[in-house]
Amino acid sequence: MSNLILNAQDVVKRYASRAETLHILRGAALCAEEGASVAITGRSGCGKSTLLNILGGLDRCDSGSVRIAGAEITGLSEQGLAAFRRDTVGFIFQFHYLLKDFTALENVMLPAYMAGLKKKAALEKARSLLEDLKLGSRLRHLPFQLSGGERQRVAVARALINDPALILADEPTGSLDADNSALVAELLYRAAGERGKTLVVVTHDENVASRARERYTLEGGVLIAAAAGPGGGGGAP
Repeated sequence: MSNLILNAQDVVKRYASRAETLHILRGAALCAEEGASVAITGRSGCGKSTLLNILGGLDRCDSGSVRIAGAEITGLSEQGLAAFRRDTVGFIFQFHYLLKDFTALENVMLPAYMAGLKKKAALEKARSLLEDLKLGSRLRHLPFQLSGGERQRVAVARALINDPALILADEPTGSLDADNSALVAELLYRAAGERGKTLVVVTHDENVASRARERYTLEGGVLIAAAAGPGGGGGAP
């Protein structure tokens, strides 16, 4: 593959207790090029979120290799992982986690400002992203003044603000009704695609998964290639 953004191989993750050891991931492997969209489905509790957290540096695997944008992240220090997450990955979760006392515009600009961008430039970049996500009239609204779908679109803009190579979305429409789910999914895939971002989405929603160029099911701790979405084909790495 050319211009490989994500290359995870032989990823193993276990959780041990006094009673038993749970083997969550048993050698999962996933590759994705720049601009690819990947959907991962599977039953609840099978390890989808765990895998996503490992790819994003929020959790560590017990063994295996995870290379993101050419950098091996498994051996990074906590400080190194924090810098990696700030500069390379945009996260979207099922719940928006917006700061309740900040406007939509402020919520989106804050990561860029904290990363060193001048305030005026961060605000302009945030404004442009929100307008692209059809929220130009909601810039000054606080989270409680926004609908669920609007809050999630703000979260999408926030994930894009630092121009990450990789966007990881964990059930991004899981708390939305069908209409808002479809709109958020459409805008998420479009925003990532237009910017050439690699997008990995964990979802139970068939309509969300079907938009991805490549699809996998997590089963028995490994990823199994599924039917490709409308964006094109994709086999197991």
